[in-house]
Amino acid sequence: MTAAAPKADRVRVTKPDKELFPEDGLTKADLVDYYRAVARAMLPHLRGRPLTLECYPDGHEGESFFRKQMPEHFPEWIRRVEVAKEDGSLTMPLCDNAATLAYLANQAAITLHPWLSRADRPDHPDRLVFDLDPPDSDFGLVRWTAFTLRDLLAEIGLQPLVMTTGSRGLHVMLPLDRSEDFDAVRSFARDVADELAGQHPDRLTTEPRKDKRRGRLYLDTQRNAYAQTGVAPYAVRARPHAPVATPLRWEELADASVGPRHWTLRTVPDRLADEGDPWARPGRYRRSLGAAQRRLDALR
Repeated sequence: MTAAAPKADRVRVTKPDKELFPEDGLTKADLVDYYRAVARAMLPHLRGRPLTLECYPDGHEGESFFRKQMPEHFPEWIRRVEVAKEDGSLTMPLCDNAATLAYLANQAAITLHPWLSRADRPDHPDRLVFDLDPPDSDFGLVRWTAFTLRDLLAEIGLQPLVMTTGSRGLHVMLPLDRSEDFDAVRSFARDVADELAGQHPDRLTTEPRKDKRRGRLYLDTQRNAYAQTGVAPYAVRARPHAPVATPLRWEELADASVGPRHWTLRTVPDRLADEGDPWARPGRYRRSLGAAQRRLDALR
């Protein structure tokens, strides 16, 4: 039985003055405070999901590493799960409460990358992700693609959500009811991408090789597989000025001033306090893909 977690404000911060974002003077204490502040909105997107930690012990400009295996020194009150991998298994952390979120931030885990499935049914995702990055610096093409993708998904009966990645682009996400396995979900995502690229061959492509894309935006569906991850909503990114992967309302994306790094560690807590979470209760949008697949097939 897992020990009870302490309150988040009781989690000790070591080296609180260690600068993680020196261009803004943002410290490890600032990172921990941020994750405490956004825990209520962020935890529903983390609970029950195996996590990969992106760690920067010397700040975002220093060396980094990805941690999948949970270290033995992590406290007993952090939940963990053993997951299968090709040559054995891994014990991975779960983040089910604000104390764990604060503890991971204190480990200089700037960014959290959860699985698209939950630990109780790891082969059945409850999220499908389209990863949209610009072929160059043209975020306008990413914005147009996201709206065009949204319209196609709505036409076949689905309600996608959209999020800045805090890096270069956007994620368009579909909440799923876990009735399909990864093979079926990935096949559906590829069919959607093929249909969209077929409608707009001058702007979009499903070609994975960069030298064959010819300036077109790649509709990336590769994350939709067992043990693959997506950046967590409200995760800080290891980029100058601490941008945050931020859920949006679709009407916000229409604002030309909104880019992939528009919101930061300093601004997101006030955004949540003033406007609420655009992705609150994503479960109300969960669907199976059977009917949508049939409608998509009818378009092709």
